[in-house]
Amino acid sequence: MDEEQTGGYSEICGQCGEVDWGVSDEGRFYCRSCHNVIERTKEVVDTNTFMIGTSRVSSISKGTKRKKLEQGREWMVCEGFQFILKHQAEALLAMGVCPQFKDDVLCQFWRMYLQKSRQAYTKNPVHDGKFRLRSQGSGESESAPELSVMSDSMMSASETDGDGDWASGGGSVSGHTSDGVSSVCSGSVDAVSYLTPRQRRSQGLMSMPKTLALCHLALLWAREAITLADLLRFVNEGHIPYVNAYEGFPEEMRLYGRDSLIFRVESIPSYSHLHKEAQTLAVFLELPLFPPITLDCLLHPTLLTVRYLTEANLPDELHDWVCRIMEKAGMESSVTFEPMRSRSPLPHYDVQAAALIIIAMKLLFKLDDHTEWDLSNDASDKNKENPDGNSFNLRRWYRTMQTALTTAARRQQDNIARKHWKAQKPLYTSKKDKLVVLKRRRIAEQLQLSFQKLSGSPVAPPSSPPSSFCFCWGEEGEGVRDGPSMHHHTLDSSVRLRGASLQPSNPEYWHPALRACKPRFCKSHYAEVEVTLPRMYVWLLGLFSFLLGVKPGCVYEEVLKVERRFLRSSKSQPRARATPRKTQPKKQPKRKQTRKTCSR
Repeated sequence: MDEEQTGGYSEICGQCGEVDWGVSDEGRFYCRSCHNVIERTKEVVDTNTFMIGTSRVSSISKGTKRKKLEQGREWMVCEGFQFILKHQAEALLAMGVCPQFKDDVLCQFWRMYLQKSRQAYTKNPVHDGKFRLRSQGSGESESAPELSVMSDSMMSASETDGDGDWASGGGSVSGHTSDGVSSVCSGSVDAVSYLTPRQRRSQGLMSMPKTLALCHLALLWAREAITLADLLRFVNEGHIPYVNAYEGFPEEMRLYGRDSLIFRVESIPSYSHLHKEAQTLAVFLELPLFPPITLDCLLHPTLLTVRYLTEANLPDELHDWVCRIMEKAGMESSVTFEPMRSRSPLPHYDVQAAALIIIAMKLLFKLDDHTEWDLSNDASDKNKENPDGNSFNLRRWYRTMQTALTTAARRQQDNIARKHWKAQKPLYTSKKDKLVVLKRRRIAEQLQLSFQKLSGSPVAPPSSPPSSFCFCWGEEGEGVRDGPSMHHHTLDSSVRLRGASLQPSNPEYWHPALRACKPRFCKSHYAEVEVTLPRMYVWLLGLFSFLLGVKPGCVYEEVLKVERRFLRSSKSQPRARATPRKTQPKKQPKRKQTRKTCSR
């Protein structure tokens, strides 16, 4: 194959003296012996004059490619983010998101961002002739529907898909007409001004994490069942473009230099960071009141807790107690988000559902490292007396979940180790480093291939389709991967019939200190109180933190928020204790509190 591509080129390599030439993906000649790259290139010329049937005439010529093809077309940073958002939206549509999500919601949010950041749809664009930020005192962006906001390449890429809202006529997104050359230090024309200190301090700059935050806001507006935890898991599994997402750019959009600081991804954002980015972006866009999350929406706690009860292999009867807690806490009505209200934070829908389940477990089993095991012994005795009985045994459930959790954590670590972070199209800090990067890449790939042949390493398993569940439960003999299902088990060993209603056999409910802290002065106290908490309760926090991909402290703080509402509004609540009776911490000497600290 290389002999056909080199066209019989038989010059001696100036480095090693061998005659063994190959052609790289970029069309350059390189020595396969010493990896020396020469100026000779392969150029493919397609013209209607030389087309015969479906064949193509190729010719080898000396010298570099045409200057126009090497420089590419002019493009701006927001155009690159627009391509990434388009591909992320298409990936979500392939997962079953409603068709209106892309054009009616996400596209409108993107237009609002371009207008608010004064990059498009405005008579006073943010960039001047030198691509520097102007000092804008009181002028607001004015809508300019007649302004063309998409590039020619975006239009050509979208015409085949029929995406008219994402592609319109050509022209620069800021209305600027440049002199025909890109930035000296980057492929885009405005990367230099995009990374100035003033721009970095701005809250309106788009970034790679903000693309996911914008998708999350659009999913909430469309009332889709994909939570923030699901979105991050799909990104980790590669179902949604994020790592090396710039590889989907058209060929004429060259990326190098400062572009790498904008589009290169070295890590996936955490849950808390992305949640904060989404709330900040919603305030920046001045979004109105979001559509309410009612009982018919899968994001409502009533339906979302059913999903996590199934995921955690807990009895279906536990959902009745979850609904009781929601009613006592006043959470059964619709839930919504109003960005422009200071006391209306973006809800953690998934973490809130997990907190409701944990509180229901504490209400029925106490989780103080003693009561739950006594109840498990009672359930075991009932099942022995009645062979057909299926009383829920917490000890058996714990052993099943611990085995499945260990296997899933090991599988997750293996997937992280196999994850490829290097892109097929590497980014160059400068044009001078391009040849060096390509040479090192070829050497690394050949060494890796040689070691794989010698070691006989197994082939990575094929990627599984996107799923909202981490575990698979079922009966024996059904090809179950994680263990038997306990959804049909009953809670008769942990509840008692008192009067006309069922009540927990556990007479007490313990909880940590519920005094709320000021977010400005302190953060999570989980690291401080973790050693004083019962081990079963800590394990349960760790289980749901693994399912949601968050830190245990995040679940712990959400449990406290729900407990404040539940215990404050409940009139017939069980007797509450500040800490478990046998795990109460020793009293610490009082310390003088400073102004910016708090104690719980």
